Amino acid sequence: MKIKASVTAQKLLNLYRQEHVIFGGWAAVNQVFINESTPEILKELRELPTGKNLVKHIENLRSGKTPMDSIERDLLPYGGMMAQSVATIPLTNAEWTELEKGINEFTPDEDGLHKLQQLPIIKKFGNQWLVAIRAVLSAKPQLLDKWLIVDKTYQAYHLWNVASDILKQPLSERTRAQLQADMPEYETYLPLFGDAGAELLKKLRSLITTIKTSEQEEA
Repeated sequence: MKIKASVTAQKLLNLYRQEHVIFGGWAAVNQVFINESTPEILKELRELPTGKNLVKHIENLRSGKTPMDSIERDLLPYGGMMAQSVATIPLTNAEWTELEKGINEFTPDEDGLHKLQQLPIIKKFGNQWLVAIRAVLSAKPQLLDKWLIVDKTYQAYHLWNVASDILKQPLSERTRAQLQADMPEYETYLPLFGDAGAELLKKLRSLITTIKTSEQEEA
């Protein structure tokens, strides 16, 4: 039971941190928080980084203090900086030209990703570049479809690297819980690498099988 609660707690925390890129925003994720946050999961959340803020937010939702489409400002993930900063930096005409050229010339491979990330306009947004550019492109929605290809390519290589690192070292319970919570992402992106991706995904699934076996033994 403890492992299963850890998995769900990590999934809820992921939703909390990524609300700014989830369709439906707080109205969508708050319903998930209400439906899935059992006492055991709330206990697990309190042990995770920033988890106490999410617990407080869930308590506010259940009491009616916070509307189902909102969150208190002081409980926003990242102190609210993510939501406030990504779409508020204006671009110059030169930066727009640079960005459009970079997106139009992007190739969905590791070299293309590296080339794009070296652009000054991308570096301008630091670690928030992927979400920030997506927000900026609300002014030029005709480029969003091409940006989704960039996003997909980045997620694929990021998850490939994370998965490879997971398999190189012994797993803690927390890491395994995170792996199970993120499996839908791995199942979406790793197949993009063909046979190598399928083999890596197979190894990750074998770890999930170990988790399920442990749960059955505890039950």
